[in-house]
Amino acid sequence: MGKKFDEEEDRVRVSNLYHYEDDARRQGYKLIAGVDEVGRGSLIGPVLVSAVILPPDFYFAKLNDSKKISAHIREKLCEEIKSAAIAYSCVEVSIDEIDTLNVYQATLVGMKRAVVALNPQPDFVLTDAMKVEFDEIDSLAIVRGDTLSASIAAASIVAKVTRDKLADEWSKIFPNYGFEKNRGYGTKFHRDAIKNLGATEIHRHSFNPVKSMLQNNSNR
Repeated sequence: MGKKFDEEEDRVRVSNLYHYEDDARRQGYKLIAGVDEVGRGSLIGPVLVSAVILPPDFYFAKLNDSKKISAHIREKLCEEIKSAAIAYSCVEVSIDEIDTLNVYQATLVGMKRAVVALNPQPDFVLTDAMKVEFDEIDSLAIVRGDTLSASIAAASIVAKVTRDKLADEWSKIFPNYGFEKNRGYGTKFHRDAIKNLGATEIHRHSFNPVKSMLQNNSNR
């Protein structure tokens, strides 16, 4: 049986997630954005990158890294974040960009794109682990930022919910790969499906085992 939800305890926990945002405000920054991505390790589809500017110390019940909360809570929080945020964006990094640039460099492009899409523009940006140089905007990369920063956690939730909805749609178009469950990640079921059925138009050709399958086919 799970631990009973304690709102007072949760408020303290969430308040602590604003440490980096509060520190930036003490330095004089006013609009702090959190940026995170979802889907870098997937074998299919775009990477989704979200940027979110939250109101100072706004309480979202159960706010956390998107991977640590259930789908139901993520979806509820996503709507609350979109409603309360000063600004938010969610952009795609295409399969072609990923295959051409490599997924790391393509994600950096996506993070810059997500920040540019914000209105108003932030004057400080917090990113999850990845160090990004933004034009005329100061930034800080935080290792495990989605567990330590409210803004980054919010961005991870928006990106995750958006990409999961895409994966649900992909599963209807390509029903034999289990996208509704694996979200395109390289589970055994997914790898076996690639071996048996081949790659689809939404698979990333630069990623193994997709790349290996394509090379094997070209050598036949």
